Amino acid sequence: MAIELIKEKYTGPINTVEIGAGQGMVKLGGETALPFLFREGDMPNKPLIALEVQDCEPSDWADPVRDAFGDAVKDPVKWAKKCVSEFGAKILCVRLQSAHPDFGNGSIDASVERLKAIAKEVKVPLIVIGCGDDDKDNELLPKASQAMKGSNCLFGIATQANYKTLTATCLADGHSIIADSPIDVNIAKQLNILMADMGFDQKRIVMHPTTTSLGYGMEYVYSIMERARLAAFIGDASLAMPFILFVGQETWKVKEAKEFGEKQGINWEIATAAAMVQAGADIQVLRHPRSAVSITKYIDKLMER
Repeated sequence: MAIELIKEKYTGPINTVEIGAGQGMVKLGGETALPFLFREGDMPNKPLIALEVQDCEPSDWADPVRDAFGDAVKDPVKWAKKCVSEFGAKILCVRLQSAHPDFGNGSIDASVERLKAIAKEVKVPLIVIGCGDDDKDNELLPKASQAMKGSNCLFGIATQANYKTLTATCLADGHSIIADSPIDVNIAKQLNILMADMGFDQKRIVMHPTTTSLGYGMEYVYSIMERARLAAFIGDASLAMPFILFVGQETWKVKEAKEFGEKQGINWEIATAAAMVQAGADIQVLRHPRSAVSITKYIDKLMER
């Protein structure tokens, strides 16, 4: 007798979030089943890989990553153009690091001008991240949002303690937003609801559950992402958002990536990203271009039906 495989069927889809405008616009989310289970549901939008660019020369990046871009890291515009023209990036993450008090404490206006210069030269959608200092970001991100009005960027990062300013400015300027929750489904849900209560469309929210590098609590991260996604599939609209993960940032700060040569670091980044794709990540921000090329090929293979 033939064995019929049991197939899960869900009622709630993941929201589809659009980033960018015109022909370069990309879509995230839209899944109706767990990753790559095409017999159980649809996965209309391929998971994406973004390369990270900073608005200043990175002083804290591992040498193998800096060396991959050469002298371009000294000029944010050249760096961004190299990511697109040489490494085929379809989306970029621009981190406005120069304004951070520990990384030069640069002018906010100068940081915004560099962001505008990048946007002018590279015609791909942008993820725009603040410097990470709450006081600076509360001044920096509204100005960056206003400068990019009409570009439909993905701005971040909104936290439970510091979401109101960024939510208000993204609402006014037509951008999507990254909601941060430190590996906690309840915090993720609450933050999404709080932003929705301000009038922000939940279909323009992308969740950042945070992550670890391979081997550092990876199973826990995976299970939290899976739990959130299953809740969305059975109808919890407050968790029906695509996921974004900053895998490059997490990978290249651990000793396994930094201290054992370029090959080890790249493999560590690829392995981490591959695990997160299987966990349901819709977009991942990587740092080494070879990692980005390899994991993109891996995703293409997984998307074959």
